[in-house]
Amino acid sequence: MRMKLLASTAGAGLALVLSACGGGGGGGGSSSTPQNSGGTTPTTPPAPVVISAAEAARLAKQATFGPTPALIDQIVAAKSASAWIDQQFALSGSSYADIAAKPVATTFCSAQGLTGTDLNNCNRDNFGALPMSMRFYSNAVGKDDQLRQRVAFALSQIVVASDLEVHTTAGLATFNQILLSNAFGNYKDILREVTLNPFMGNFLDMVDSNKSAPNENYARELMQLFSVGTVLLNADGTTKTGADGAVIATYSNAEVKEVARALTGWTYARLDGAAISDGTKIDYSKPMIVNTARFDTKAKTFLGATIAADATPQANVDTVVDTVFNHPNTAPFISKRLIQQLVLANPSPAYVGRVSAVFADNGAGVRGDMKAVIKAILTDTEARGSAATPGKVKEPVLFLTGLARGMGLKSDGYAFYYRDNALGQMPFRATSVFNFYPYDFPLPLGAGEASPVSKLMTTSTMIARHNLAWDWTMAGEATRTEFKVQSTITGSTAVELPWTEWEALAADEAKMLDRIDLVFLNGTMTSAQRAALSSAMAAVKNTDPAVQARKRAQVALYIVASSPQFQVDR
Repeated sequence: MRMKLLASTAGAGLALVLSACGGGGGGGGSSSTPQNSGGTTPTTPPAPVVISAAEAARLAKQATFGPTPALIDQIVAAKSASAWIDQQFALSGSSYADIAAKPVATTFCSAQGLTGTDLNNCNRDNFGALPMSMRFYSNAVGKDDQLRQRVAFALSQIVVASDLEVHTTAGLATFNQILLSNAFGNYKDILREVTLNPFMGNFLDMVDSNKSAPNENYARELMQLFSVGTVLLNADGTTKTGADGAVIATYSNAEVKEVARALTGWTYARLDGAAISDGTKIDYSKPMIVNTARFDTKAKTFLGATIAADATPQANVDTVVDTVFNHPNTAPFISKRLIQQLVLANPSPAYVGRVSAVFADNGAGVRGDMKAVIKAILTDTEARGSAATPGKVKEPVLFLTGLARGMGLKSDGYAFYYRDNALGQMPFRATSVFNFYPYDFPLPLGAGEASPVSKLMTTSTMIARHNLAWDWTMAGEATRTEFKVQSTITGSTAVELPWTEWEALAADEAKMLDRIDLVFLNGTMTSAQRAALSSAMAAVKNTDPAVQARKRAQVALYIVASSPQFQVDR
Protein backbone atom coordinates (compact mmCIF):
# COMPACT_ATOMS: atom_id res chain seq x y z
CA MET A 1 0.00 0.00 0.00
CA ARG A 2 1.27 3.51 -0.68
CA MET A 3 0.31 6.88 0.65
CA LYS A 4 -0.80 9.29 -2.04
CA LEU A 5 0.64 12.73 -1.32
CA LEU A 6 -0.46 16.01 -2.80
CA ALA A 7 1.37 16.54 -6.08
CA SER A 8 1.28 20.25 -6.76
CA THR A 9 3.64 23.20 -6.87
CA ALA A 10 2.61 23.97 -3.30
CA GLY A 11 5.40 21.63 -2.16
CA ALA A 12 5.76 18.13 -0.77
CA GLY A 13 4.20 17.13 2.52
CA LEU A 14 1.57 19.86 2.50
CA ALA A 15 -0.99 17.34 3.66
CA LEU A 16 0.61 17.54 7.08
CA VAL A 17 0.79 21.33 7.22
CA LEU A 18 -2.11 21.69 9.62
CA SER A 19 -0.21 19.63 12.16
CA ALA A 20 2.96 21.63 11.65
CA CYS A 21 1.09 24.87 12.18
CA GLY A 22 -0.28 23.69 15.53
CA GLY A 23 -3.71 23.32 17.04
CA GLY A 24 -5.12 26.68 17.92
CA GLY A 25 -8.38 27.61 19.50
CA GLY A 26 -10.98 29.16 17.26
CA GLY A 27 -13.67 29.50 19.87
CA GLY A 28 -15.16 26.01 19.70
CA GLY A 29 -16.39 26.41 23.24
CA SER A 30 -17.41 30.04 23.13
CA SER A 31 -20.83 31.60 23.12
CA SER A 32 -21.64 35.04 21.87
CA THR A 33 -24.16 37.73 22.69
CA PRO A 34 -25.15 40.27 20.02
CA GLN A 35 -23.84 43.73 20.85
CA ASN A 36 -25.58 47.01 20.16
CA SER A 37 -23.26 48.96 17.89
CA GLY A 38 -25.47 52.05 17.69
CA GLY A 39 -25.88 54.92 20.06
CA THR A 40 -29.30 53.96 21.40
CA THR A 41 -30.49 51.04 23.47
CA PRO A 42 -33.02 48.89 21.62
CA THR A 43 -36.43 48.59 23.27
CA THR A 44 -36.41 44.80 23.00
CA PRO A 45 -32.87 43.42 23.01
CA PRO A 46 -32.26 40.38 20.80
CA ALA A 47 -32.21 37.02 22.53
CA PRO A 48 -28.65 35.94 23.34
CA VAL A 49 -27.06 33.20 21.27
CA VAL A 50 -26.57 30.46 23.82
CA ILE A 51 -24.54 28.16 21.58
CA SER A 52 -22.15 29.39 18.90
CA ALA A 53 -21.80 27.86 15.46
CA ALA A 54 -18.36 26.52 16.38
CA GLU A 55 -19.66 24.90 19.55
CA ALA A 56 -22.62 23.50 17.59
CA ALA A 57 -20.15 21.86 15.20
CA ARG A 58 -18.29 20.41 18.16
CA LEU A 59 -21.51 19.01 19.64
CA ALA A 60 -22.31 17.47 16.25
CA LYS A 61 -18.99 15.61 16.29
CA GLN A 62 -19.89 14.09 19.65
CA ALA A 63 -23.57 13.38 19.09
CA THR A 64 -23.88 12.62 15.36
CA PHE A 65 -22.00 11.01 12.50
CA GLY A 66 -20.53 14.35 11.49
CA PRO A 67 -21.41 18.03 11.19
CA THR A 68 -23.05 19.54 8.13
CA PRO A 69 -23.85 23.23 7.57
CA ALA A 70 -27.57 22.50 7.89
CA LEU A 71 -27.10 20.55 11.13
CA ILE A 72 -24.97 23.31 12.64
CA ASP A 73 -27.67 25.84 11.76
CA GLN A 74 -30.27 23.57 13.36
CA ILE A 75 -28.32 23.32 16.63
CA VAL A 76 -27.73 27.08 16.74
CA ALA A 77 -31.43 27.68 16.10
CA ALA A 78 -32.27 25.41 19.05
CA LYS A 79 -30.30 27.90 21.23
CA SER A 80 -28.71 25.26 23.46
CA ALA A 81 -27.28 21.74 23.42
CA SER A 82 -30.06 20.61 25.74
CA ALA A 83 -32.85 21.91 23.50
CA TRP A 84 -31.34 20.30 20.39
CA ILE A 85 -30.96 17.00 22.25
CA ASP A 86 -34.64 17.16 23.15
CA GLN A 87 -35.44 17.62 19.46
CA GLN A 88 -33.37 14.56 18.63
CA PHE A 89 -35.14 12.49 21.28
CA ALA A 90 -38.33 12.89 19.25
CA LEU A 91 -36.83 11.42 16.04
CA SER A 92 -36.84 7.76 15.03
CA GLY A 93 -36.46 7.53 11.27
CA SER A 94 -33.76 4.83 11.10
CA SER A 95 -34.69 1.17 11.26
CA TYR A 96 -33.50 -2.35 10.50
CA ALA A 97 -36.96 -3.84 11.07
CA ASP A 98 -37.59 -4.70 7.43
CA ILE A 99 -34.30 -6.61 7.24
CA ALA A 100 -35.05 -8.36 10.53
CA ALA A 101 -38.45 -9.41 9.21
CA LYS A 102 -36.90 -11.73 6.58
CA PRO A 103 -35.47 -14.73 8.45
CA VAL A 104 -34.72 -17.74 6.28
CA ALA A 105 -33.69 -21.34 6.86
CA THR A 106 -29.98 -22.10 6.67
CA THR A 107 -30.69 -24.07 3.47
CA PHE A 108 -32.56 -21.18 1.82
CA CYS A 109 -30.09 -20.51 -0.99
CA SER A 110 -28.99 -24.06 -1.74
CA ALA A 111 -32.62 -25.25 -1.76
CA GLN A 112 -33.28 -22.99 -4.75
CA GLY A 113 -30.70 -24.81 -6.81
CA LEU A 114 -28.55 -21.71 -7.16
CA THR A 115 -24.91 -22.03 -8.19
CA GLY A 116 -21.90 -19.82 -8.81
CA THR A 117 -22.41 -16.07 -8.60
CA ASP A 118 -26.15 -16.42 -7.95
CA LEU A 119 -25.49 -18.65 -4.94
CA ASN A 120 -22.80 -16.30 -3.63
CA ASN A 121 -25.09 -13.30 -3.96
CA CYS A 122 -27.95 -15.10 -2.23
CA ASN A 123 -25.69 -16.05 0.67
CA ARG A 124 -24.32 -12.50 0.81
CA ASP A 125 -27.80 -11.02 1.04
CA ASN A 126 -29.19 -13.48 3.59
CA PHE A 127 -26.21 -14.64 5.63
CA GLY A 128 -23.80 -11.71 5.54
CA ALA A 129 -23.39 -8.18 6.84
CA LEU A 130 -23.64 -6.31 3.52
CA PRO A 131 -27.35 -5.34 3.70
CA MET A 132 -26.99 -4.20 7.31
CA SER A 133 -23.77 -2.29 6.72
CA MET A 134 -25.21 -0.48 3.72
CA ARG A 135 -28.32 0.46 5.70
CA PHE A 136 -26.21 1.60 8.65
CA TYR A 137 -24.02 3.87 6.51
CA SER A 138 -26.89 5.18 4.41
CA ASN A 139 -28.78 6.13 7.57
CA ALA A 140 -25.69 7.55 9.27
CA VAL A 141 -24.97 9.84 6.34
CA GLY A 142 -28.50 10.78 5.38
CA LYS A 143 -31.08 10.32 8.15
CA ASP A 144 -32.06 13.05 10.62
CA ASP A 145 -32.23 10.89 13.77
CA GLN A 146 -28.50 11.29 14.23
CA LEU A 147 -28.31 11.09 18.01
CA ARG A 148 -30.34 7.87 18.20
CA GLN A 149 -28.09 6.27 15.59
CA ARG A 150 -24.90 7.48 17.25
CA VAL A 151 -25.95 6.15 20.66
CA ALA A 152 -26.96 2.81 19.11
CA PHE A 153 -23.52 2.61 17.48
CA ALA A 154 -21.91 3.34 20.84
CA LEU A 155 -24.00 0.62 22.47
CA SER A 156 -23.02 -1.84 19.73
CA GLN A 157 -19.41 -1.40 20.86
CA ILE A 158 -20.27 -2.06 24.51
CA VAL A 159 -22.82 -4.86 24.13
CA VAL A 160 -21.07 -6.66 21.28
CA ALA A 161 -22.24 -9.45 19.00
CA SER A 162 -20.56 -9.95 15.64
CA ASP A 163 -21.31 -11.16 12.14
CA LEU A 164 -17.80 -12.60 12.01
CA GLU A 165 -19.03 -15.36 14.33
CA VAL A 166 -22.74 -15.68 13.48
CA HIS A 167 -23.86 -15.46 9.86
CA THR A 168 -27.49 -14.41 9.53
CA THR A 169 -28.58 -11.08 8.10
CA ALA A 170 -32.01 -11.14 9.75
CA GLY A 171 -30.43 -12.08 13.08
CA LEU A 172 -27.89 -9.29 12.84
CA ALA A 173 -30.70 -6.83 12.10
CA THR A 174 -32.85 -8.11 14.96
CA PHE A 175 -30.01 -7.73 17.45
CA ASN A 176 -29.08 -4.22 16.35
CA GLN A 177 -32.70 -3.12 16.22
CA ILE A 178 -32.75 -3.73 19.98
CA LEU A 179 -29.97 -1.16 20.41
CA LEU A 180 -31.58 1.31 18.01
CA SER A 181 -35.05 0.99 19.54
CA ASN A 182 -33.78 1.26 23.12
CA ALA A 183 -31.13 3.94 22.57
CA PHE A 184 -33.51 6.40 24.25
CA GLY A 185 -35.15 3.82 26.49
CA ASN A 186 -33.80 2.09 29.58
CA TYR A 187 -30.53 0.20 29.88
CA LYS A 188 -32.30 -2.57 31.78
CA ASP A 189 -34.48 -3.24 28.74
CA ILE A 190 -31.37 -3.50 26.59
CA LEU A 191 -29.88 -6.13 28.90
CA ARG A 192 -33.18 -8.03 29.10
CA GLU A 193 -33.80 -8.12 25.34
CA VAL A 194 -30.19 -8.88 24.46
CA THR A 195 -30.09 -11.78 26.93
CA LEU A 196 -32.88 -13.60 25.08
CA ASN A 197 -31.83 -12.52 21.58
CA PRO A 198 -30.92 -15.54 19.42
CA PHE A 199 -28.08 -13.77 17.61
CA MET A 200 -26.42 -13.03 20.96
CA GLY A 201 -27.43 -16.49 22.13
CA ASN A 202 -25.44 -18.00 19.29
CA PHE A 203 -22.55 -15.54 19.57
CA LEU A 204 -21.91 -16.18 23.29
CA ASP A 205 -23.28 -19.72 23.45
CA MET A 206 -26.25 -19.26 25.76
CA VAL A 207 -28.54 -20.89 23.23
CA ASP A 208 -29.04 -24.59 24.05
CA SER A 209 -26.98 -24.28 27.24
CA ASN A 210 -27.75 -27.45 29.18
CA LYS A 211 -28.09 -28.01 32.91
CA SER A 212 -25.71 -30.96 32.56
CA ALA A 213 -22.87 -28.62 31.52
CA PRO A 214 -23.97 -24.94 31.60
CA ASN A 215 -22.08 -22.76 29.14
CA GLU A 216 -20.44 -19.85 30.97
CA ASN A 217 -19.64 -17.51 28.07
CA TYR A 218 -22.68 -15.25 28.16
CA ALA A 219 -22.85 -15.26 31.95
CA ARG A 220 -19.24 -14.05 32.14
CA GLU A 221 -19.47 -11.37 29.44
CA LEU A 222 -22.82 -10.10 30.72
CA MET A 223 -21.04 -9.21 33.94
CA GLN A 224 -17.55 -8.43 32.68
CA LEU A 225 -18.47 -6.21 29.72
CA PHE A 226 -22.19 -5.42 29.65
CA SER A 227 -22.84 -4.39 33.26
CA VAL A 228 -20.71 -4.61 36.42
CA GLY A 229 -17.11 -4.96 35.18
CA THR A 230 -14.44 -7.03 36.85
CA VAL A 231 -13.42 -4.88 39.85
CA LEU A 232 -15.44 -2.95 42.40
CA LEU A 233 -15.79 0.73 41.61
CA ASN A 234 -16.61 3.90 43.43
CA ALA A 235 -19.49 5.95 42.04
CA ASP A 236 -16.99 8.04 40.05
CA GLY A 237 -15.52 5.01 38.29
CA THR A 238 -12.31 4.86 40.31
CA THR A 239 -11.39 1.45 41.69
CA LYS A 240 -12.04 0.42 45.25
CA THR A 241 -9.21 -1.25 47.12
CA GLY A 242 -9.00 -3.49 50.14
CA ALA A 243 -6.95 -3.01 53.28
CA ASP A 244 -3.96 -4.44 51.43
CA GLY A 245 -4.30 -1.83 48.66
CA ALA A 246 -5.33 -4.40 46.05
CA VAL A 247 -8.39 -4.08 43.83
CA ILE A 248 -11.42 -6.14 44.76
CA ALA A 249 -13.00 -8.52 42.26
CA THR A 250 -16.64 -7.80 41.48
CA TYR A 251 -17.58 -11.46 41.21
CA SER A 252 -16.02 -14.90 41.59
CA ASN A 253 -15.76 -17.76 39.13
CA ALA A 254 -18.24 -19.63 41.31
CA GLU A 255 -20.74 -16.81 40.72
CA VAL A 256 -20.18 -17.03 36.97
CA LYS A 257 -21.14 -20.69 37.21
CA GLU A 258 -24.27 -19.82 39.19
CA VAL A 259 -25.39 -17.25 36.63
CA ALA A 260 -24.68 -19.75 33.85
CA ARG A 261 -26.95 -22.25 35.59
CA ALA A 262 -29.69 -19.62 35.80
CA LEU A 263 -29.44 -19.06 32.03
CA THR A 264 -29.85 -22.67 30.93
CA GLY A 265 -32.86 -24.00 29.08
CA TRP A 266 -33.23 -21.57 26.14
CA THR A 267 -33.24 -22.44 22.47
CA TYR A 268 -34.11 -20.89 19.11
CA ALA A 269 -37.64 -20.31 17.94
CA ARG A 270 -38.18 -22.19 14.68
CA LEU A 271 -39.60 -21.15 11.33
CA ASP A 272 -42.81 -22.67 10.00
CA GLY A 273 -43.58 -24.40 13.30
CA ALA A 274 -40.63 -26.76 12.94
CA ALA A 275 -39.56 -28.85 15.91
CA ILE A 276 -36.89 -27.46 18.23
CA SER A 277 -34.65 -30.30 17.06
CA ASP A 278 -34.59 -28.84 13.52
CA GLY A 279 -31.17 -27.29 12.99
CA THR A 280 -31.99 -25.58 9.68
CA LYS A 281 -35.22 -23.66 10.36
CA ILE A 282 -33.86 -21.33 13.01
CA ASP A 283 -35.86 -18.10 13.43
CA TYR A 284 -33.40 -15.36 14.32
CA SER A 285 -36.12 -12.71 14.24
CA LYS A 286 -37.79 -13.84 17.49
CA PRO A 287 -36.54 -14.11 21.09
CA MET A 288 -35.32 -17.50 22.27
CA ILE A 289 -37.86 -19.91 23.72
CA VAL A 290 -37.75 -22.28 26.69
CA ASN A 291 -36.55 -25.86 26.40
CA THR A 292 -37.47 -27.15 29.85
CA ALA A 293 -35.53 -30.39 29.42
CA ARG A 294 -32.28 -28.40 29.52
CA PHE A 295 -33.19 -26.02 32.36
CA ASP A 296 -31.59 -26.22 35.81
CA THR A 297 -34.42 -26.00 38.34
CA LYS A 298 -32.24 -25.88 41.45
CA ALA A 299 -31.57 -22.77 43.58
CA LYS A 300 -28.79 -20.34 42.55
CA THR A 301 -26.92 -17.64 44.48
CA PHE A 302 -24.76 -14.85 43.01
CA LEU A 303 -23.95 -11.16 43.63
CA GLY A 304 -26.06 -11.17 46.79
CA ALA A 305 -29.15 -12.52 45.03
CA THR A 306 -30.81 -15.90 45.42
CA ILE A 307 -33.14 -17.63 42.98
CA ALA A 308 -35.38 -20.15 44.65
CA ALA A 309 -35.58 -23.71 43.44
CA ASP A 310 -38.27 -24.38 40.83
CA ALA A 311 -38.45 -20.72 39.75
CA THR A 312 -39.35 -20.50 36.05
CA PRO A 313 -36.70 -19.98 33.35
CA GLN A 314 -38.08 -16.48 32.76
CA ALA A 315 -37.91 -15.68 36.48
CA ASN A 316 -34.28 -16.82 36.45
CA VAL A 317 -33.48 -14.49 33.54
CA ASP A 318 -35.35 -11.62 35.18
CA THR A 319 -33.41 -12.04 38.42
CA VAL A 320 -30.07 -12.18 36.63
CA VAL A 321 -30.85 -9.00 34.66
CA ASP A 322 -32.28 -7.21 37.70
CA THR A 323 -29.23 -8.10 39.78
CA VAL A 324 -26.55 -6.94 37.38
CA PHE A 325 -28.55 -3.86 36.36
CA ASN A 326 -29.01 -2.74 39.97
CA HIS A 327 -25.44 -3.54 41.03
CA PRO A 328 -23.66 -0.34 42.21
CA ASN A 329 -20.89 -0.91 39.66
CA THR A 330 -23.10 -0.79 36.59
CA ALA A 331 -23.80 2.96 36.73
CA PRO A 332 -20.14 4.09 36.73
CA PHE A 333 -18.94 1.27 34.48
CA ILE A 334 -21.45 1.84 31.68
CA SER A 335 -21.46 5.63 32.12
CA LYS A 336 -17.72 5.79 31.53
CA ARG A 337 -17.97 3.51 28.48
CA LEU A 338 -20.60 5.81 26.95
CA ILE A 339 -18.57 8.94 27.69
CA GLN A 340 -15.56 7.34 25.99
CA GLN A 341 -17.64 6.50 22.94
CA LEU A 342 -19.19 9.94 22.58
CA VAL A 343 -16.91 12.59 24.08
CA LEU A 344 -13.62 11.85 25.85
CA ALA A 345 -11.13 9.02 26.03
CA ASN A 346 -10.13 10.06 29.56
CA PRO A 347 -13.08 11.58 31.40
CA SER A 348 -12.29 12.82 34.89
CA PRO A 349 -13.69 10.90 37.87
CA ALA A 350 -15.89 13.94 38.57
CA TYR A 351 -17.40 13.72 35.05
CA VAL A 352 -18.00 9.98 35.42
CA GLY A 353 -19.48 10.58 38.85
CA ARG A 354 -21.94 13.18 37.60
CA VAL A 355 -23.17 10.92 34.79
CA SER A 356 -23.18 7.86 37.03
CA ALA A 357 -25.43 9.66 39.50
CA VAL A 358 -27.93 10.32 36.69
CA PHE A 359 -27.73 6.67 35.60
CA ALA A 360 -28.55 5.67 39.19
CA ASP A 361 -31.42 8.16 39.43
CA ASN A 362 -32.72 10.41 36.67
CA GLY A 363 -34.20 12.76 39.26
CA ALA A 364 -37.55 10.97 39.26
CA GLY A 365 -36.38 7.75 40.88
CA VAL A 366 -35.72 5.92 37.59
CA ARG A 367 -32.48 4.01 37.13
CA GLY A 368 -30.90 3.44 33.71
CA ASP A 369 -32.85 6.16 31.85
CA MET A 370 -30.87 6.46 28.63
CA LYS A 371 -32.28 9.89 27.72
CA ALA A 372 -31.16 11.31 31.04
CA VAL A 373 -27.75 9.67 30.79
CA ILE A 374 -27.15 10.88 27.23
CA LYS A 375 -28.15 14.42 28.09
CA ALA A 376 -25.91 14.35 31.17
CA ILE A 377 -22.96 13.22 29.04
CA LEU A 378 -23.43 15.77 26.27
CA THR A 379 -24.28 18.79 28.42
CA ASP A 380 -21.61 18.23 31.07
CA THR A 381 -19.02 20.99 31.53
CA GLU A 382 -16.30 18.62 30.31
CA ALA A 383 -18.21 18.03 27.08
CA ARG A 384 -19.11 21.65 26.51
CA GLY A 385 -15.78 23.15 27.62
CA SER A 386 -13.35 25.01 25.40
CA ALA A 387 -12.08 23.63 22.11
CA ALA A 388 -8.65 23.15 23.66
CA THR A 389 -9.93 20.45 26.01
CA PRO A 390 -8.84 16.83 25.47
CA GLY A 391 -10.93 14.63 23.20
CA LYS A 392 -10.43 11.34 21.43
CA VAL A 393 -9.09 9.89 18.22
CA LYS A 394 -11.78 9.74 15.54
CA GLU A 395 -12.55 6.07 14.97
CA PRO A 396 -12.56 4.84 11.35
CA VAL A 397 -16.35 4.74 10.96
CA LEU A 398 -16.62 8.34 12.15
CA PHE A 399 -13.74 9.32 9.87
CA LEU A 400 -15.67 7.92 6.91
CA THR A 401 -19.03 9.41 7.81
CA GLY A 402 -17.57 12.72 9.03
CA LEU A 403 -15.74 13.22 5.74
CA ALA A 404 -18.79 12.28 3.66
CA ARG A 405 -21.22 14.46 5.61
CA GLY A 406 -18.82 17.39 5.67
CA MET A 407 -18.34 17.15 1.91
CA GLY A 408 -22.03 16.63 1.19
CA LEU A 409 -21.58 13.19 -0.39
CA LYS A 410 -24.71 11.01 -0.54
CA SER A 411 -24.63 7.23 -0.80
CA ASP A 412 -26.64 4.03 -0.48
CA GLY A 413 -23.87 2.89 1.86
CA TYR A 414 -21.92 0.60 -0.46
CA ALA A 415 -18.95 2.95 -0.86
CA PHE A 416 -18.35 2.86 2.90
CA TYR A 417 -18.72 -0.92 3.11
CA TYR A 418 -16.20 -1.19 0.27
CA ARG A 419 -13.57 0.81 2.17
CA ASP A 420 -14.05 0.23 5.92
CA ASN A 421 -12.15 -3.06 6.23
CA ALA A 422 -8.86 -1.41 5.25
CA LEU A 423 -9.42 1.23 7.93
CA GLY A 424 -9.73 -1.41 10.64
CA GLN A 425 -13.38 -1.07 11.70
CA MET A 426 -16.36 -2.75 10.08
CA PRO A 427 -19.74 -2.06 11.75
CA PHE A 428 -21.36 -5.20 13.16
CA ARG A 429 -18.19 -7.22 12.51
CA ALA A 430 -16.06 -6.75 15.62
CA THR A 431 -13.24 -9.23 15.94
CA SER A 432 -14.43 -10.37 19.38
CA VAL A 433 -16.82 -9.57 22.23
CA PHE A 434 -14.16 -7.09 23.39
CA ASN A 435 -15.01 -4.81 20.44
CA PHE A 436 -12.63 -3.47 17.80
CA TYR A 437 -10.42 -2.01 20.53
CA PRO A 438 -10.18 -2.31 24.33
CA TYR A 439 -11.68 0.59 26.26
CA ASP A 440 -8.52 0.87 28.39
CA PHE A 441 -5.92 0.70 25.58
CA PRO A 442 -3.01 2.89 26.72
CA LEU A 443 -2.02 5.98 24.77
CA PRO A 444 1.56 5.40 23.57
CA LEU A 445 3.85 7.66 25.63
CA GLY A 446 0.66 8.94 27.26
CA ALA A 447 1.75 8.84 30.90
CA GLY A 448 -0.96 6.36 31.83
CA GLU A 449 -3.81 7.87 29.83
CA ALA A 450 -6.03 5.72 27.62
CA SER A 451 -6.68 6.11 23.91
CA PRO A 452 -8.93 3.21 22.90
CA VAL A 453 -9.10 3.99 19.19
CA SER A 454 -5.31 4.23 18.98
CA LYS A 455 -5.33 0.43 18.98
CA LEU A 456 -6.53 0.73 15.37
CA MET A 457 -3.89 3.29 14.35
CA THR A 458 -1.32 1.08 12.64
CA THR A 459 0.96 1.95 9.74
CA SER A 460 -1.42 0.14 7.41
CA THR A 461 -4.61 1.80 8.65
CA MET A 462 -3.02 5.27 8.74
CA ILE A 463 -2.00 4.90 5.12
CA ALA A 464 -5.51 3.66 4.35
CA ARG A 465 -6.96 6.81 5.93
CA HIS A 466 -4.78 9.03 3.80
CA ASN A 467 -5.57 7.02 0.68
CA LEU A 468 -9.28 7.25 1.44
CA ALA A 469 -9.02 11.01 1.92
CA TRP A 470 -7.21 11.29 -1.42
CA ASP A 471 -9.55 8.96 -3.30
CA TRP A 472 -12.72 10.70 -2.14
CA THR A 473 -11.40 14.23 -2.70
CA MET A 474 -8.55 14.61 -5.20
CA ALA A 475 -9.64 11.49 -7.11
CA GLY A 476 -13.31 11.67 -6.19
CA GLU A 477 -14.81 11.14 -9.62
CA ALA A 478 -18.01 9.27 -10.51
CA THR A 479 -15.96 6.58 -12.24
CA ARG A 480 -14.57 5.27 -8.94
CA THR A 481 -15.54 1.62 -8.40
CA GLU A 482 -17.27 2.21 -5.07
CA PHE A 483 -19.17 5.23 -6.41
CA LYS A 484 -20.88 3.34 -9.25
CA VAL A 485 -24.19 1.46 -9.27
CA GLN A 486 -23.51 -2.13 -8.13
CA SER A 487 -25.40 -4.29 -10.60
CA THR A 488 -25.64 -7.33 -8.32
CA ILE A 489 -27.15 -5.40 -5.40
CA THR A 490 -30.90 -4.82 -5.54
CA GLY A 491 -31.74 -1.13 -5.28
CA SER A 492 -28.14 0.03 -5.64
CA THR A 493 -27.69 3.69 -6.53
CA ALA A 494 -24.65 5.69 -7.58
CA VAL A 495 -22.99 8.03 -5.11
CA GLU A 496 -24.13 11.63 -5.45
CA LEU A 497 -21.00 13.76 -5.54
CA PRO A 498 -21.01 17.33 -4.23
CA TRP A 499 -18.56 18.95 -6.62
CA THR A 500 -20.95 21.42 -8.24
CA GLU A 501 -21.56 23.00 -4.85
CA TRP A 502 -17.84 23.09 -4.03
CA GLU A 503 -17.04 24.63 -7.41
CA ALA A 504 -19.35 27.49 -6.52
CA LEU A 505 -17.81 27.80 -3.05
CA ALA A 506 -14.28 27.86 -4.44
CA ALA A 507 -15.12 31.01 -6.35
CA ASP A 508 -15.25 32.76 -2.98
CA GLU A 509 -12.17 31.46 -1.21
CA ALA A 510 -12.90 33.11 2.12
CA LYS A 511 -16.39 31.66 2.23
CA MET A 512 -15.13 28.18 1.32
CA LEU A 513 -12.40 28.25 3.98
CA ASP A 514 -14.94 29.45 6.53
CA ARG A 515 -17.11 26.43 5.76
CA ILE A 516 -14.20 23.99 5.95
CA ASP A 517 -13.05 25.53 9.22
CA LEU A 518 -16.50 25.31 10.78
CA VAL A 519 -17.65 21.92 9.53
CA PHE A 520 -14.40 19.96 9.68
CA LEU A 521 -12.47 21.74 12.45
CA ASN A 522 -15.30 23.34 14.49
CA GLY A 523 -13.81 26.78 14.12
CA THR A 524 -10.29 26.05 15.40
CA MET A 525 -8.26 26.83 12.27
CA THR A 526 -5.38 29.23 12.92
CA SER A 527 -4.38 32.06 10.61
CA ALA A 528 -1.23 30.13 9.66
CA GLN A 529 -3.28 27.07 8.71
CA ARG A 530 -5.68 29.19 6.72
CA ALA A 531 -2.80 30.83 4.84
CA ALA A 532 -1.30 27.39 4.08
CA LEU A 533 -4.58 26.16 2.63
CA SER A 534 -4.92 29.33 0.57
CA SER A 535 -1.43 28.84 -0.85
CA ALA A 536 -2.13 25.21 -1.71
CA MET A 537 -5.30 26.20 -3.54
CA ALA A 538 -3.58 29.00 -5.43
CA ALA A 539 -0.98 26.54 -6.72
CA VAL A 540 -3.67 24.67 -8.66
CA LYS A 541 -4.03 26.11 -12.17
CA ASN A 542 -6.35 25.08 -14.98
CA THR A 543 -7.56 26.88 -18.08
CA ASP A 544 -11.12 25.76 -17.36
CA PRO A 545 -12.42 27.92 -14.47
CA ALA A 546 -14.87 25.22 -13.31
CA VAL A 547 -12.17 22.53 -13.23
CA GLN A 548 -9.81 24.88 -11.44
CA ALA A 549 -12.45 25.69 -8.82
CA ARG A 550 -13.19 22.02 -8.26
CA LYS A 551 -9.55 21.02 -7.98
CA ARG A 552 -8.82 23.85 -5.58
CA ALA A 553 -11.68 22.74 -3.36
CA GLN A 554 -10.47 19.14 -3.53
CA VAL A 555 -6.96 20.18 -2.49
CA ALA A 556 -8.27 21.98 0.57
CA LEU A 557 -10.56 19.08 1.52
CA TYR A 558 -7.75 16.53 1.16
CA ILE A 559 -5.35 18.50 3.31
CA VAL A 560 -7.90 18.96 6.07
CA ALA A 561 -9.23 15.39 5.95
CA SER A 562 -5.72 13.94 6.26
CA SER A 563 -4.72 16.28 9.09
CA PRO A 564 -4.52 15.40 12.80
CA GLN A 565 -6.87 18.30 13.53
CA PHE A 566 -9.69 16.48 11.72
CA GLN A 567 -8.73 13.00 12.88
CA VAL A 568 -8.75 13.90 16.57
CA ASP A 569 -12.07 15.18 17.93
CA ARG A 570 -11.77 17.76 20.69
